[in-house]
Amino acid sequence: MTAGRLVLVVTSSRTPPGLLSWPAWEVLRSAPVRTADAEHPQLPYLRDAGVLVAVEPLTAEDLHARAASGEDVVWLTGTGEEDLARRLGMLTLTSPVTLEVVYGAYELPGSTLLDVVSVMDRLRSPGGCPWDAEQTHDSLKPYLLEEAYEAYEAIEDGSVTDLREELGDVLLQIVFHARIAEAFSIDDVARDLVDKLVRRHPHVFAGASADDVEATWEQLKTAEKGRTSVTEGVPLGQPALSLAAKLQKRGSRLGAPVPSYDGLGGELWSLVQRCRAEGLDPEVELRTVARSYRDRLAELERANPEGLAPDEWAARWN
Repeated sequence: MTAGRLVLVVTSSRTPPGLLSWPAWEVLRSAPVRTADAEHPQLPYLRDAGVLVAVEPLTAEDLHARAASGEDVVWLTGTGEEDLARRLGMLTLTSPVTLEVVYGAYELPGSTLLDVVSVMDRLRSPGGCPWDAEQTHDSLKPYLLEEAYEAYEAIEDGSVTDLREELGDVLLQIVFHARIAEAFSIDDVARDLVDKLVRRHPHVFAGASADDVEATWEQLKTAEKGRTSVTEGVPLGQPALSLAAKLQKRGSRLGAPVPSYDGLGGELWSLVQRCRAEGLDPEVELRTVARSYRDRLAELERANPEGLAPDEWAARWN
């Protein structure tokens, strides 16, 4: 007996229903179609196209047995059926049945972001999470900073795994704030970002010269925002060393000098100027030293769990 075809048609919830590849349409019209998902989003569109789909709770063994008996089996996979596909793969390894996989829809890069938006909408909707539902822009401010700093730390540590997780937490804050907002949506945020990126990269999208990309960006930014001072747009809430470096850089565009100031603050101000002259980021330089101090301090604590007397620290430090 000749074995029949066993074809899995894989679709995605992240692509518009009814938008299927041509190979998928060919397979779906070639033999009776079955699925276990009565709520599969493709069903109405398949019916409109004259493709009838039987809803049957079949197992991998059932599907394999039908194909082995000579029947052509086309299975429209539903959400969470990865185990069924794996099981079919194992069954066909030692049988005359050949498993075919046809992708009905291909996900574009970034399509998983739709899931993030969907989950956040569920959390903030009636019946979702009470804590998420009561948050405001103000209540989330500390988390926005905290997650950004943790992503920064992951970069310092050189941990790709941690950076991946922390960037997810930063993304959460963006989606969270966009969901809370009443005056705009996440699509407005994304649309504005795309427009800005295209507008400020004329050397990429409009055939302009790429001689001085940074200067062009700043000129366009100033014109768009109608700024009258180079100091506008500098966030005063950033760390002091970064703030000083940013203001000095902005002043340098005008050819303004970096004056001296009295006191310890003035000394720090001058050190920032020195870092800039050497092409260094003062924030990074100080953080590097602080992290080195932290690591050595923790190392000595582990080596001396009972503690050290004040006069012992200097001798043990080096």
